[in-house]
Amino acid sequence: MTRIRTRALPLLTAALLALVALLQTGNATAAKAEPAAKAEPAGSPAVRAGSFTNPLVTQNGADPTIIRYAGYYYHLGTTWASHWEMRRSPTLGGLKTAAPTTVYRETVASRCCNFWAPELHRLGGPNGLRWYLTYSAGVSANIDHQHVHVLESAGSNPLGPYTYKGQVDPYGDNRWMIDSSYLSLPDGRLYMLYSFWEGGSQNLYAVRMSNPWTPTGAGVRIATPSYAWEKSGSAVNEGPVILQHGGRTFLTFSASHCDTPDYKLGLMELTGSDPLAAGAWKKYANPVFQRNDAAGVYGPGHNFFFPSPDGNEVWMAYHANAKATDGCSGTRTTRAQKVNWNADGTPNFGVPVSTSTALAEPSGTPAALR
Repeated sequence: MTRIRTRALPLLTAALLALVALLQTGNATAAKAEPAAKAEPAGSPAVRAGSFTNPLVTQNGADPTIIRYAGYYYHLGTTWASHWEMRRSPTLGGLKTAAPTTVYRETVASRCCNFWAPELHRLGGPNGLRWYLTYSAGVSANIDHQHVHVLESAGSNPLGPYTYKGQVDPYGDNRWMIDSSYLSLPDGRLYMLYSFWEGGSQNLYAVRMSNPWTPTGAGVRIATPSYAWEKSGSAVNEGPVILQHGGRTFLTFSASHCDTPDYKLGLMELTGSDPLAAGAWKKYANPVFQRNDAAGVYGPGHNFFFPSPDGNEVWMAYHANAKATDGCSGTRTTRAQKVNWNADGTPNFGVPVSTSTALAEPSGTPAALR
């Protein structure tokens, strides 16, 4: 996720808070007119037909969401500011040079700022199928007052326009919560997943929803950091994301503190019928995606899944740093690579590849676009 939380880091300095303010100001300006990225030099891996290299997005590249809809890829990432912007491209590699479009801007003081961790889901709501943009935001003065909010699109266009639907507050006490995502089950049940700081660790929770912004009751804790690899820097489980494949429901999450190079992905699976029962979730004992020092990739995490154009492949967007000393800041960039599958049906994420590794565009990309 994108925060340096005062509750977890009581010795947070004024200099770090100033950095956040600087990032907010800079990103707000960039949203108005961000210059296109420079073209790759001729002969580089990124410009060979049908391939690209990571990173895909550098400005606002943390906590990425990439979706594919109606022939285009859309990208969202943390802005640290009071607006959301999207990049759109017919190819995945084309996101590198796609200009950002501001799709929503907030002015209400209680939720105006520190926009983090956006996710975009097409769900059924009171007005039919709409895009729902769920995210964390708070006040300008303190990054320790983050809450979950939801926007709804006016129609089927991911670029909006969007209207504010409400804050998700399962407990009715305006408590801190971040990193919201959705779980939709085949029988129509809808749940929101999120992360909350409680009892000395940051844990994962689920709550049943009557619509994409209205919880039906209090949230239930479904996971807490229990392995040593989940506790580097501090004990953290956050950034839950659902991956459904072969009739099974998996949940990836980010573990350890984002300010360390050991930020990584863990895996859970829904093995029971009730997502609100902690015993219905199986947590796998080992991390599934982590730093690759040989490739110069550190702190890979906070991911999202999207399909290839022909639907035959699953791809993962994630953020990572280029140096072990980088942390929860604007240094994180959006990257992507294909998900493979083990013989037992579990996902195989491999290792994060270097920025010099050429990756083929997802399967089904039209030849004319390669």
